[in-house]
Amino acid sequence: MEDYLFQKFNTVVWKTAKKKERKEMSTKTMMQSEKKMGVRAVVQIGMLAAVAVILMLFEIPLPFAPSFYKIDFSEVPVLVGCFAMGPVAGALIELVKILLNFVLTGTSTAGVGEIANFVIGCALCVPAGIIYRRNRTRKNELIGMATGTILMTVLGCFVNAYVLLTAYGAAFGMPVSKLVGLGTAVNPHITSLSTFVFFAVAPFNLIKGVAVSAIVFVIYKKISPCLLYTSPSPRD
Repeated sequence: MEDYLFQKFNTVVWKTAKKKERKEMSTKTMMQSEKKMGVRAVVQIGMLAAVAVILMLFEIPLPFAPSFYKIDFSEVPVLVGCFAMGPVAGALIELVKILLNFVLTGTSTAGVGEIANFVIGCALCVPAGIIYRRNRTRKNELIGMATGTILMTVLGCFVNAYVLLTAYGAAFGMPVSKLVGLGTAVNPHITSLSTFVFFAVAPFNLIKGVAVSAIVFVIYKKISPCLLYTSPSPRD
C-alpha cells in the first residue's frame, strides 16, 4: 500500500512538473513570437514609409489648380500599412514619411505644411484602417476608403483655408489674395478664398482620395500575404 501511494505521489509530481515545463515553454515561445512580430512590424513601417517618400517625388499637376497643388501617391503605402497592420501603424508610417521628407528636402513653411500634410494624410488612411479592421472584407475596404476620402476632403478644405494658404503666403512673402490670384489665372471660377477652396482644394483632395483608394483596392489583395497582419482574417 505504501509503495502504491508513493508511486502515485511520484506520478502526480512528475505530471505537475511536465505541465509547468510546457507552460513555461509556451510562454517563452509566445514572447519570442511577439518580439519577432514587433521587429517585423518596425521593419515594415520603415519600408512602407521609404516607399512613400519615393512616391512623393513623382507629382502630377492639375489643370484646374495652381502649380503648387500637385497630386502624388505617397498615401498608397500608408493605406496599405493601415489595412495590414492597423490604424496606429498607418499613422506611424505617415509620420515617418513626413519626417524623412523633412530631413531630405527641408521645409518652406517652418514645419506648418508638414504638420498639415500629416493631419490630412491621416484623415484618409486612419478612418479607413479602423473600419477595415472591424471586418476584413472587400465591402468594408470600400466603405473605409470612401469614408477616409470624404473626411480628407472636408478636413483638407478647412486646413488649407485657415492654415496652409496663410503659411505658404508668409513663407513666400505674399498675401493670401495673391495666392488666390494664382488660382484665378488657371481657373476663372476662382475669385476669392472660398471659391479657391471649393474649385481647387476640394477637387484636389477628392481626386487624390479616389485615385489612392483605387490603386490600393487593386493591389492590396495581391501584396497582403507579404505583410504582417494584426490578426489574420479572411477577405471576401
